[in-house]
Amino acid sequence: MGLLTFSLNLTLDGCVDHQEGIADDETHAFFTRLMDEAGAMLWGRVTYEMMESHWPAVAQGKVAVPAAIREWAVKLEAKPKYVVSMTRKHFPWAHTHHLGDDLRAGVHALKDATPAGVLLGSGKLAAELDRLDLIDEYIFLVHPRIAGHGPTLYQSGLPSTRRLDLVCARPLRSGAVAMHYRRERG
Repeated sequence: MGLLTFSLNLTLDGCVDHQEGIADDETHAFFTRLMDEAGAMLWGRVTYEMMESHWPAVAQGKVAVPAAIREWAVKLEAKPKYVVSMTRKHFPWAHTHHLGDDLRAGVHALKDATPAGVLLGSGKLAAELDRLDLIDEYIFLVHPRIAGHGPTLYQSGLPSTRRLDLVCARPLRSGAVAMHYRRERG
């Protein structure tokens, strides 16, 4: 069974607005490595639609971007992508699949079928999966910014505190810090 790893950019005050992070070559290399190591991506509908609105065009060369960004988009295009949605069932982006109505069973089946692990990149979905006790690891890229606005990580709350063990922390040249935690079990 593969691990479910929640990974996201956030500011020091917990803002997860994708426009608040530092989008440099080192950040893209960091997320490219995470994606390369994972067997599949898992998103909620809103994140999927945000990604679908931009990255397929980049992968197809319809948007002028640096080579590293295009490489990331091409890899993302080829990666299996799973989407949790109650309102949408059809996902035309290459290699995208709808995850069924039973979230717990669907994520367990996805983890079982993906030994390399699943990379989760949606904040609201992560909160729901955390409530279901399904997230195994957390990799956050914390940016040296205070946004002063939301959305924020876990703003809908959790039923209890999650205890985590630090696997590693690594500063980037931009001042962002990559923090990898594993869920403390037992």
